[in-house]
Amino acid sequence: KIVKSSSTAMKVALALFLSLGTAATAFLSPSLRRSSSRVSMAAAEGPIESLRFMTPEQVREVRTLAGTPCYVYDLASLKANAQASLAFPHAYGLTARFAMKASPNAAILRLFSDLGLHFDCSSTFEVRRAMAAGISASKCSLSTQELGDDFAELVGLGAEMNACSLEQLRKFGKAFEGTGASVGVRFNPGLGSGGTGKTNVGGPSSSFGIWHEEAGEVAAMAEKYGVKVARVHTHIGSGSDPEVWQRVSNLSLDLVRKFPFVHTLNLGGGYKVGRMGGETSTDLSVVGVPVQQAFEAFAKDTGRELKLEIEPGTFLLANAGSVVTSVQDKMVTGTSEGHTFLKLDAGMTDVLRPSLYGAQHPLIVVKSAASSNADELESAVVVGHCCESGDLLSCAPDDPEVIAERSMAKADVGDLLVIEGTGAYCAAMSTKNYNSFPEAPEVILDEVGKLHIVRKRQAPTAVWENEVPLPASAFA
Repeated sequence: KIVKSSSTAMKVALALFLSLGTAATAFLSPSLRRSSSRVSMAAAEGPIESLRFMTPEQVREVRTLAGTPCYVYDLASLKANAQASLAFPHAYGLTARFAMKASPNAAILRLFSDLGLHFDCSSTFEVRRAMAAGISASKCSLSTQELGDDFAELVGLGAEMNACSLEQLRKFGKAFEGTGASVGVRFNPGLGSGGTGKTNVGGPSSSFGIWHEEAGEVAAMAEKYGVKVARVHTHIGSGSDPEVWQRVSNLSLDLVRKFPFVHTLNLGGGYKVGRMGGETSTDLSVVGVPVQQAFEAFAKDTGRELKLEIEPGTFLLANAGSVVTSVQDKMVTGTSEGHTFLKLDAGMTDVLRPSLYGAQHPLIVVKSAASSNADELESAVVVGHCCESGDLLSCAPDDPEVIAERSMAKADVGDLLVIEGTGAYCAAMSTKNYNSFPEAPEVILDEVGKLHIVRKRQAPTAVWENEVPLPASAFA
C-alpha cells in the first residue's frame, strides 16, 4: 500500500474519489490524479533485505554498548573502499580526496589519511575540523558555496582553494595579488546528473561553479590579479549516471585547453552506489578507463600530462555504515486503508535522506532475543520519533511525501531495526536536536569484531547549553 502523507484533507478527498470508482478521477487535477493512482498501487516489496556487515549478535551488542539509536561503521569496508578509490585508473598521477561532508568523524578522517586519501572540504570550517583531527592543511582542498573570511589564512597554511564563483576568484585575487599564487576554478560544465533533482549540481539550474561560458572572464581576472589558474574542477552530482560523468570529463578537458598553466583536472565524485538489493553500483575500475584514455589523448594532442583528482564520498561510506535503532512503539490504523506502523527511537534526527530525497534504505528487523522467532513476516510502515508527518523511513522511491509498506520480519516493541546504507550523509546531515533529541553516538566495528565508540551520545543538557537568558529588563 502507498498513500499520500502530507495532507489529511488530501487523503480524505482521494479516498472519496476512489470509492466512487476510477471514472471519478477524471475530475481531479493532474497532481491529484497522480496521487490517486499511487494510492491504488501496491507497494513494490522486492526481496527481504539482510544485514550488510553485522551479525544479529553484534547488533544486540551495539545496543548494550552504546544504546540506540547508534551509527555503526565497518572498518573492513572502509579500507576496501579506500583502496578501490586509490586504484582508480589514471594516466599521469592520481589524488583521491574523501568528500568529508559525507561523514566527518575524526576517526574516519584519520583512517583515510593513513591509507593515503586527501580531503575535499566544503567550508573553511571543514578544513579546520580536518586539521583538528591531525590532517595537514596541505591535504585539504576547499570548494565551498560560502567562502569564509579565513580562506587566505588556510591557503597560507597549505590548503588548496577552488574558486566556485567569479566573486570568490575576485576575493582570492585581491588576497594574493601579484604573487603568482595558484588557484583552482570550479566550473559548471553545462551538464548535470544526480540520483535525484536535489543531488544534481550541474547544468543551468545549478548554482555550483562558474558557468563554463565565462571561462574568458576567469582568464582575464586571473591575469588582472597576477594569479595562476592551476586546477580545473567539475562535479555534476551525487548518484550520477556513469555515462554522463564520462561525457563531462571530456567537456572538462576542453575547459583545461583554455588555461595553459593547469596541471590538474578534478572530476569530483558522485559515483552511484546501490543501497537496496538489486540496485547496481559504479565500478570505478570500469568507469575510469575511458577517462584515462581521454587524458592520454589530451597529452598526445597538447603535450600536457594532467594529474587526475577524484572526490568520492558516498562510494567510500554509504554501505559501510548502519544505524541501529529500537522499535519503541507499534500501532495499527484499523481500516481497509490502514497500516501497521513501527515507531523507532530514531528518525529524521539521524537519517534525513528519506524525508529529503525519498531515498531508499534497507530496513532489517533483529529480534531482541536470539531465541525469538524471526521467520514470521509482516508488511509495515516505518516512521521516526519526531512530531513531524514527514519523519518517514519507508517512503516511496524518490517521493518523500508518499508512504510505502515494507515486508520484513514481524517486529515487537523492544526489537531492533537496522537501517542499512547510512554511512554517508546521515550522521553528517541529520536534523539532530529537533524535538530536543540528543545527537546519537558513532561506533566503529573493527576487523576482529570489536566495537569502539568514536563519538559519545550527546548529553541532553548539551542541546540547550549555548542558550543565553534574556535579561529581565527586556520584559519591562
